[in-house]
Amino acid sequence: MSRTRKTEQTRRYFFPLLGLLLLGFASLAAPGARAALEDTASAAHDILQNRCMVCHGCYDAPCQLKLEASQGLARGASQDLVYDGARLMTANLTRLFDDARSVKRWRKKGFYPVVDDDNPEDGVLYRMLELKQAHPLAPRGPVDNSFDFSLYREQQCTRQEDFDSYAQDYPLWGMPFGLPGLQPDEHQAMIRWLESGAPPVPQADLAPPLQAQFDAWESFLNGDSNKERLMGRYLYEHLFLATLFLQASDEPVWFRLVRSATPPGEPIDLISTRRPYDDPGVKRVYYRLQRMPITPLGKSHLAYRFDEERREWYRQNFLEPDYTVPELPGYKQQVAANPFKSFVAIPVRSRYRFLLEEAEFTIMNFIKGPVCRGQIALNVIEDRFWVMFMDPESISPESDGAFLARESDNLRLPVSATGTVVDLVTWRSYAKSHDRYQKAKVEFLAEQLNRDDRNIDMDVLWDGDGKNPNAALTIFRHFDTATVVKGFVGETPKTAWVISYALLERIHYLLVAGFDVYGAVAHQLETRLYMDFLRMEGELNFLMFLPPEERKKLREFWYRDAPGFARSHAFADSELMSERPSDLHFSSNDPKAEFLGWMRQHIHQASAERYDYHDKVAKPVSEALDSLVAAAGKHNRFMPQVSFLNVIGGSGEHAFTLLRDSGYSNIALPFLEESRRLPGEDKLTVVQGFVGDHPNLFFEVHEKQLPLFAEDIAALETAEDWEVLRHRYSVARNAPWFWRVSDSFHQRHLSADPIYNGLFDYNRYLGNPVETTAQ
Repeated sequence: MSRTRKTEQTRRYFFPLLGLLLLGFASLAAPGARAALEDTASAAHDILQNRCMVCHGCYDAPCQLKLEASQGLARGASQDLVYDGARLMTANLTRLFDDARSVKRWRKKGFYPVVDDDNPEDGVLYRMLELKQAHPLAPRGPVDNSFDFSLYREQQCTRQEDFDSYAQDYPLWGMPFGLPGLQPDEHQAMIRWLESGAPPVPQADLAPPLQAQFDAWESFLNGDSNKERLMGRYLYEHLFLATLFLQASDEPVWFRLVRSATPPGEPIDLISTRRPYDDPGVKRVYYRLQRMPITPLGKSHLAYRFDEERREWYRQNFLEPDYTVPELPGYKQQVAANPFKSFVAIPVRSRYRFLLEEAEFTIMNFIKGPVCRGQIALNVIEDRFWVMFMDPESISPESDGAFLARESDNLRLPVSATGTVVDLVTWRSYAKSHDRYQKAKVEFLAEQLNRDDRNIDMDVLWDGDGKNPNAALTIFRHFDTATVVKGFVGETPKTAWVISYALLERIHYLLVAGFDVYGAVAHQLETRLYMDFLRMEGELNFLMFLPPEERKKLREFWYRDAPGFARSHAFADSELMSERPSDLHFSSNDPKAEFLGWMRQHIHQASAERYDYHDKVAKPVSEALDSLVAAAGKHNRFMPQVSFLNVIGGSGEHAFTLLRDSGYSNIALPFLEESRRLPGEDKLTVVQGFVGDHPNLFFEVHEKQLPLFAEDIAALETAEDWEVLRHRYSVARNAPWFWRVSDSFHQRHLSADPIYNGLFDYNRYLGNPVETTAQ
């Protein structure tokens, strides 16, 4: 180290440290010292939240540096990738809070520090912040071409000892990466915090009412009877990703449900396995609540209410029904990975009612869980479609339960046995099992319909019991991410699904409980191929409500140019599907739109009024947005998957989301997606507020300019047109006002629902105008 550097280090490190030591010794006489340190931590946390966590969270945090919790900062960074599409072998687990219990153990797993406790100014985070201050982005013009903002870019992940070389090679790559730097006061707040040892914001003890709820839940989840223990296991396998809150408040306390080798009242001895149904290795499992010191990130935040009302509902749903559990299921893979075997003792109605009660949350698990980045996992669904559910009271639970138990072997899901490509050899056996199940399902439905003289009409679809808003959902796919919201959003979609209990349970165990983000490419591919079956099943359930000739026409349209093997399906090819007439009476030449229109009126809160901007904004604004929706065509291919639009003017600020619905000839294959693109069918869905946690671009437009903005989008023909439009209306990465717009969006989003909403993620924010998300 040079003399100059040593002198600077003395000035910037020794004297502040000496001051902090003196404050520490004086704390007995000056109680305000602790408060000052807490204020320093709180100020830094606000900056971390709004400037750093927007990129550093979930499994796709750059260099695995997860900053939504102080434990992530202490763990540091890693040069290993979680998302690796070429991985031939299962990777080692690096789940924060699970796979190492101390910083020392994380170091053994290859994580290195980003904060230097001894010499704060030498730490990677400190020097990254300083590097950005010394080399800010140019506030005008294109972002420097040294930046690569693609998701699969090569990550440098520099260590402390290599930072000088990094700074010399990439002087513009300080933090925040590829975004405007911190304001001087923000930067100084971060420096003070780092020089203070980067203390976390202290957590208050649980208030007595919250502690009482905590104790009541741990007691309830760990009853001694087989019935109670099986319920606990079922709840855990469906809630292990949930961010639980025991009571709503402006600053909620978060928990998660974990397995422990120790009972309530003792410290948690965490049982960490690759999957939630893997053998825990202990004689008795206890289900415990672990406090989570996190800041919610929208892309992984799965808020779930866990209060006294919910506990009583569980009691009525799982414990009061008259059934017995002669013995508890074991953890052998053929049983544990198959919920139709492991939970056969619990009535189907109870299981299905549980999944339906929070159906948005149930679906959200496969969207916000480990598949928070997954083109291959998500290109199995259309860009926007509506979801409905079979009514649990429209079937005979005993008969359906017996059928599912009988078919449990055929309902098994792909499980990675070796963690290598060898697992693909077993794929055909799963496909054959699924085909056998579909044939049995056809026979079962035909028998039920003929024997009981039943109709397939609106009455067999769940209406939310007239009070539950989870009965109608809209799912959006944003290329490699997705969003689910309550209600039917947008114009009539290309496709819709009707989901039954068996289908919903399999989706959960395929994409949530059984999905391994650290698995080999074979596991990812098996999951994608099996999800094809489940998508088709949901689509075919929907088609059964339409006239036979319409079923065939729509299915052929959905699977244009798809090879025969990709559309072959026992249910689709059955007489039940091709010949049985509909029990509904249609009067239009568009039965699909007519039926979905009925359901929009029939199902509780299906109209999704919260996303409807009509009557909430000035008429010229509404008309301009309507024109965006009405104009389908190739011009929309330039638009990002998710754009946030800030409309400013005399009537105040209004936020909208523009969502691109990409056209495809079919989505029946996992690869060559671009070859099946039909840009001429691209559309935009426009909603009030925010939909999607991964915005690709911000637009800021004065309300008087909005009609021109809509016209300019409709006129897009070339990349040059797109560049002009972005220059005129969008908020570039290097725009000095980027953080102002970001903070405004966050403030509105989080204040609208501080429980269920979280921070946005900017890993997919576009770079220079030549870059688009046109896929």
